[in-house]
Amino acid sequence: MQEQANMSPSWEREVVEKALLASVDEHRRTRRWGIFFKIIIFGYILFMTIYWFQGKPKQVLKEHVALIDLMGTIGHGQEVEADQIASSLRRAFDEPKVKAVILRINSPGGTPVQSAYIYDELMRLRKKHKEKKVYAVVVDICASGAYYVAAGADQIYANPSSIVGSIGVLMPGFGFVDIMKKVGVEQRSLSAGKNKMFMDPFKPENPEQIKYAQSLLDNVHKHFIDAVKAGRGDRIKGNPEELYSGLFWTGEKALELGLVDGLGSAGFVAREIIKVEEIIDYSATHSLLDRLASRVGASMSKQLSSELGLNTQTLR
Repeated sequence: MQEQANMSPSWEREVVEKALLASVDEHRRTRRWGIFFKIIIFGYILFMTIYWFQGKPKQVLKEHVALIDLMGTIGHGQEVEADQIASSLRRAFDEPKVKAVILRINSPGGTPVQSAYIYDELMRLRKKHKEKKVYAVVVDICASGAYYVAAGADQIYANPSSIVGSIGVLMPGFGFVDIMKKVGVEQRSLSAGKNKMFMDPFKPENPEQIKYAQSLLDNVHKHFIDAVKAGRGDRIKGNPEELYSGLFWTGEKALELGLVDGLGSAGFVAREIIKVEEIIDYSATHSLLDRLASRVGASMSKQLSSELGLNTQTLR
């Protein structure tokens, strides 16, 4: 009996502690779900508000110049994709208040296919809307595939120090035959078809494959040259062997060679050539709603994980 009496206070204390802990846990769960629903409601209101204002059509009353930026490497999944540029070009050409289009370029080039897509769309739109001219304006660099695109414009302008040209095609590659012998590594790949392992960097060069690869490059290079000739016409003044060798020049020298038509910035072209002060950006970018959704989504996810106790450590 004495032993039971001594155990009673301890037992009662444990029961009380467990009850209090259960109450605290229940309160925390209720609080977490309350925060969760508040965040959901707030996010919904925020998105609907932005969607409402962003969805309203923007009325452009004044005649203006459409500016489209082509900045970065050209390629699928890269900074510049043909579909985005083509979409911006179509919007600009279809807008009645657009007097002319400026394609502002700052790109080292990219894939020939994506560059050709943009060039072809430029030529198509120029033919369809003959009253609207397209001016390519070079910022720092307009090389390789970027010049392929620029050649589709009515006129090209650059800064005297811009880099222009590089009309050529590149297929980079490496060879690891000697180093594999030194480290004692042996390749054991299997293939069906004698050219399936084309230009294998772990084997000595195959003259037939080298010849075939060069023929591919020459073919693509010809497409590039033909596009430049079609776009620039008789404005080209330099020696063809030099112009199409892959060399590049300053904007000042490019003017002498007929690769550009003048020197000036986008603002200069709008004011002095097109004679329109108003410039409106038609560049295809992620909408405000998309950018906010991405940021708010990440923020909400982090907050919810914290409040619901779902945080996990990440190895760094």
